[in-house]
Amino acid sequence: MPLFGIRGASVAHLGHRTIRNSGKTSSRQVLLAPAYVLHQYAYRDTGRIVEMFTSEYGRITLFARGASGPKSSLRGVLRPFQRLLVSWSGRSEACALVAAEMDGALTTLAKERLMSGFYLNELLLKLTHRWDPHPEIFYSYASCVEALCAGAGEEPTLRLFEKRLLHDLGYGLELAHTDEGEPVDPQRYYRFALERGPQLCVAEAPGAVYGRSLGDLEAGTFQDARSLRDAKRVLRVAIDACLEGRSLNSREVMQALRRHNPAVARAPQPPQQQPAVQRPEPAVQRPAVQRAVPEEEQS
Repeated sequence: MPLFGIRGASVAHLGHRTIRNSGKTSSRQVLLAPAYVLHQYAYRDTGRIVEMFTSEYGRITLFARGASGPKSSLRGVLRPFQRLLVSWSGRSEACALVAAEMDGALTTLAKERLMSGFYLNELLLKLTHRWDPHPEIFYSYASCVEALCAGAGEEPTLRLFEKRLLHDLGYGLELAHTDEGEPVDPQRYYRFALERGPQLCVAEAPGAVYGRSLGDLEAGTFQDARSLRDAKRVLRVAIDACLEGRSLNSREVMQALRRHNPAVARAPQPPQQQPAVQRPEPAVQRPAVQRAVPEEEQS
């Protein structure tokens, strides 16, 4: 039986992927490979251990010796969300970073969007394997980061990336038909179950999503707020199943921020609400217009 409407996937397939890992023991030297930094942390005095995602080699771990030193050429280069060209060498799975340089213009993710960027990085860290190439995921990630940096809608951009990531990992969702083979009715409600995909239900059922929202997610277009909300609900069910019980730290941090400051939950919305109609209507102008009207009527 397919798992949560996944096309061509089984329960065993979720936990055991075939990893292409040639040249594990042989010497390896790579020059100027496109890559992004997913995570890094201190190693000894001035070194760094850097988790990277590359276009040709997938997710890799590199030792950057002396990267934090005052004279290191890597200072200010190993930035998250910045496309890089990296060179490394070594015999083991964790090789030595030889050089890194920025690939193209400097990219900066806005402060209010950093948690979304960290969320993307954590998805790649927890849903991909080391040395398992996924060039399609690399370019999908690159497009997502570029869109977020350029100011594209945060929620639609994240939902599209999640959907593509699941598809490229082999977990494409069945959204157009129920487990019984019936086409999803845009005017009815469905509950997206782990084992059976869309199941017909009433609107008041827990986790119910609108049929039209499933169609929007299938097409990759979101018509309104409900469509985005339902897409997030469906994709979270799928991603949580792939995580197999592991939590996402970025999600927990965002939820904690929302509990302490509810305004954070609506971070993408303030730019759209700032140019409100009320601002260009000063209180001084309105009485002037109201006084003019009676004077004209009396004359």
